[in-house]
Amino acid sequence: MQVAYKILVADDEANITDVCARYLEREGYRVIAASDGEEALREWRKQSPDLIVLDVMMPGKSGFEVCEEIRNEQEVPIIILTARGEEIDRIMGLTLGADDYLTKPFSPRELVLRVKSILRRSARPLSGGSAENGPEAAALRFGALEIHPLSRTVKRDSQEIELTVKEFELLYLLASHSEQVFSRNQLLEKIWDTDYYGDTTTVTVHIRRLREKIEPLPSQPMFIKTVWGIGYKFEGRESR
Repeated sequence: MQVAYKILVADDEANITDVCARYLEREGYRVIAASDGEEALREWRKQSPDLIVLDVMMPGKSGFEVCEEIRNEQEVPIIILTARGEEIDRIMGLTLGADDYLTKPFSPRELVLRVKSILRRSARPLSGGSAENGPEAAALRFGALEIHPLSRTVKRDSQEIELTVKEFELLYLLASHSEQVFSRNQLLEKIWDTDYYGDTTTVTVHIRRLREKIEPLPSQPMFIKTVWGIGYKFEGRESR
């Protein structure tokens, strides 16, 4: 029997957690509800969810604080919810390591689509279960940088680097098409599965986070280059 993915939904508005739970459970997910930041952290530690839906504005610890605390320990996928829809909120959440965001009011069906997309891409083992092995894929090596698609791990100088789901997808796409230039809109479409939601700020923030993690000197990147007026490309000669 397949074990259901566990989704933690943290929001201080009970009607939102109820609606989210109803739609997610209809798709076969197991939902854990939390009404504030402290409860979200307790449930995360106790339940080990496969994905977290996290409201920004909650009593006690904010969603930003919860996201930061979780990211200091684990790379579980996180979707943030923001009521204001202001760019600064989106940038803050993405900078702290969120994989995606939704602006209130949002469609529960859209949330389900985002959850499905992230879980499909993450290829994480189910809680209490095991992931099926996909087809063998060769590792990419660029000097001290190694990208292993099968295990979804990245190493620099033999030290593993923790990446979020979206960060890994973005890096692998760029590195597997070395020297190819991608516009920000192309990256949104390919990594976030759409060409109509989100904005290019999402890509910009993820690129900045990637550089901070993989580049020896992020302010002078040797791998992920900006192509001014267009987007980004990966530079590097693959080594064997």
